[in-house]
Amino acid sequence: MPEFILEIGSVEHQRTFNALDGFTRGYIEALFFTDEEQLCEESVGAHEMPSVVFNMATMESRFEGGNSFGFADLAADTLESIIRDCEAFQRDNAALLNAAYERDYDSEQAGRDYWYTRNGHGVGYWDREQLENDSDEYESLTAEMVAASKSGDNEAWNAACAKRSALKDQSLGEQLSKAARARGGRDSYVGDDGKVYL
Repeated sequence: MPEFILEIGSVEHQRTFNALDGFTRGYIEALFFTDEEQLCEESVGAHEMPSVVFNMATMESRFEGGNSFGFADLAADTLESIIRDCEAFQRDNAALLNAAYERDYDSEQAGRDYWYTRNGHGVGYWDREQLENDSDEYESLTAEMVAASKSGDNEAWNAACAKRSALKDQSLGEQLSKAARARGGRDSYVGDDGKVYL
């Protein structure tokens, strides 16, 4: 699958996009990554998805053509709403995000994961290895579960599993996921003016 590259638009749009914090840029990128096809369909021919072209010689694929949506297509009030929403999530979860950033995890990925998690896209904070519980106790409980499974000791397996699940709920990924889901999902759509709204 070729890499998704968000179309930004004019030089002025590029300046506006670059002035956003990394979290908000990641959030907007994820919005268009997940909703691009639906938005193009809603535009009734005004926008088209690019085609995927595969080069057999290099075994690489790339996008070609199309006239898809991008940053310049966001309605101004939607951009302001996104900025406020991302600021609030970052403020309310600053301690968790700062701990995540200490684990080879950056703010743009955190913004993407905010969009993915709150909208149920099957990937997100809970799915990031960097945000998993890395305690010795967690690993020990995993080993106990494996040993109990091999020996057929269901009671020991259930006890270790319950303790491990409680620890997993304390992981950064799970805590950030709960915070994102609590804010509810957002749906994008194309307005009568051809702009993208949430």
